[in-house]
Amino acid sequence: MNLGFLLDSLSPSWNSVAMLSGFFLYLAIAGSILPGKIVPGVMLPDRTRLHYRCNGLLSLILLVALLWLAAKMDMISLTAISDRGLELLSTTFMCSLMVTLLLYATGCKSNNQGSSLKPHVTGNLIHDWWFGIQLNPQFLGIDLKFFFVRAGMIGWLLINLSVLARSIQEATLNRSMILYQLFCAFYILDYFVYEEYMTSTWDIIAERLGFMLVFGDLVWIPFTFSIQGWWLLSNKVELTTAAVIANCFVFMIGYLVFRGANKQKHVFKKNPKELIWGKPPKVIGGKLLASGYWGIARHCNYLGDLLLASSFSLPCGISSPVPYFYPIYLLILLVWRERRDEARCAEKYKEVWTEYRRLVPWRILPYVY
Repeated sequence: MNLGFLLDSLSPSWNSVAMLSGFFLYLAIAGSILPGKIVPGVMLPDRTRLHYRCNGLLSLILLVALLWLAAKMDMISLTAISDRGLELLSTTFMCSLMVTLLLYATGCKSNNQGSSLKPHVTGNLIHDWWFGIQLNPQFLGIDLKFFFVRAGMIGWLLINLSVLARSIQEATLNRSMILYQLFCAFYILDYFVYEEYMTSTWDIIAERLGFMLVFGDLVWIPFTFSIQGWWLLSNKVELTTAAVIANCFVFMIGYLVFRGANKQKHVFKKNPKELIWGKPPKVIGGKLLASGYWGIARHCNYLGDLLLASSFSLPCGISSPVPYFYPIYLLILLVWRERRDEARCAEKYKEVWTEYRRLVPWRILPYVY
């Protein structure tokens, strides 16, 4: 691939702009009108709560059905996304850049003193643009933070499905591609089944909406998490039955730890007396859960996430480091995030956090880290 071809492929076109705009428009309309469970968010410092309509699963299923129907009627091509991968990447990047500049400008002008919209301006332009100024900015009544993470997860699945269609079209479909597609599809569908759990995550309740989150949701998640699928399109990998079984085992363990830990945390926040593994929960200082997975490691959900990420890459074999970009990146990110979480929790909970660290000494992987 020469430089000229690469630059041409990365150039946004009106087609890519139309595809991205249509995608966002659909998500905005579907997210607003489709039925879904209304989930209250966490209590904010000003004693208010945001409410989220969790209809992501229905929105996703309906969108896939509509695209499949349109393809059957020869209105669109199922490989449209994979045919314009780099083009859509650059278009989405430019979109995230423009959105965050608007968020920065709007936040600086805001006089709202509510917890969701109160501007947090340090005076450092790069810092404020990167980390954001407002906690939960909205547009036409749509919570943008919740909207962008939903767009990223659905976008990831759409890219994968287009790559799968192209693999079938080119007659390169094999067990490696099937395994990768199944793992990712299950993970994404599971995310939307438990979408309400997202409302209690750190990103939603504490991170302000700036370039870090917008770029992460719109560009990083869909376009880097799908690298394995792109790689398998041009690299044939034949897995043995033993390798398939081992890969499934890694995925299963990762899923159990990831989903189990997040579920325990979410349930505990809703009902602190709910039994965990058949026993009353152990709570430090009346605030911090030290039972179940959270009594094994302080960020055990990160371990599950890392095992899942590894299972997405293992179908690609070990001939190249390229398909392992996602788990390697995720390891670096989660260690960095874990350090940030530790500092915040130490400041917020003080001696309670010290006691929790004494009781649960391991950060992510017991007896290792």
